[in-house]
Amino acid sequence: MNELLPLVDESGKVTGSAPRRACHDGSKRLHPVVHLFVWNKKGDILLQKRSLHKDLQPGKWDTSVGGHVDFGESVEQALHREAQEELGITAFVPQFLRSAVFESDIEKELVYSYRTLYEGPFEFNPGEIDEIRFWSRDEIERNIGKSVFTPHFEKEFASFGTGAAAFPVYF
Repeated sequence: MNELLPLVDESGKVTGSAPRRACHDGSKRLHPVVHLFVWNKKGDILLQKRSLHKDLQPGKWDTSVGGHVDFGESVEQALHREAQEELGITAFVPQFLRSAVFESDIEKELVYSYRTLYEGPFEFNPGEIDEIRFWSRDEIERNIGKSVFTPHFEKEFASFGTGAAAFPVYF
């Protein structure tokens, strides 16, 4: 995989580019990614179980949709491309939540997080995803810290808080 990713500052301004592998080699080159949280009308979140063939966090449950912004692509274009590639959805209305820097041992990402209300249908990509399903807040909370979810999902989930705006039944 020789994807070319933009390098950005913390405001999102593009400062250069680098191959994907160079962004995940421990150098902590800041690069943008998109996350989409898909909710249903009951207030449950659709999560994807990452394929066992993924190089990062294989077999862990993660954000509904997540992926890199390609060099020359806008955040919104990346969000719609990833939603179509991963879940087969094209007709959705994203609501911007926040952007924040996430850092692990091997990478540093500027994450643009969105949410949407969408009940389905879904056609997930079996090359990237092993399974999808809706999770209730209680199910997620019972599994936090048990190596069920990616560390990034757990951090982002914790940032939602407990209010109705964080876990809407309808929006």
